[in-house]
Amino acid sequence: MKSSASTVKDYLASLPDDRRAGIEAIRKVILRNLDKDYEECMLYGMIGYAVPHRVWPTGYHCDPKKPLMMAALSSQKQNLTVYLMSVYSDKAERAWFEGAWAKSGKKLNIGGCCVRFRKLEDAALDVIGEAIRRYPARKDR
Repeated sequence: MKSSASTVKDYLASLPDDRRAGIEAIRKVILRNLDKDYEECMLYGMIGYAVPHRVWPTGYHCDPKKPLMMAALSSQKQNLTVYLMSVYSDKAERAWFEGAWAKSGKKLNIGGCCVRFRKLEDAALDVIGEAIRRYPARKDR
């Protein structure tokens, strides 16, 4: 669900205990694997991981005032959700991601860029971490 929290700390504090634990565990994986040129922030009512204006001055093409989002993390009504723009925008990354997730033995529930799971145990955290690591902020595309 979209949050009105203005900071990551406030977003986490607003979650029920069970959801907070799941989101915090995934967040740790993302932060451990995140390229130094990304920044964690609140974007679109979610925890976002974005290429800041200092790296990509033009920002997001639909709203140049916002940084370019690469990933996000959210507690939705039915699921914990990780948004991975690299999996959405890059066919090779999508193929790699789906294959790596299949090897984990966990069921993949994916939309365009959103990977959904009901509980933390359903998430292939190593695959999420590797997907984050594989997409540095300054990589030429």
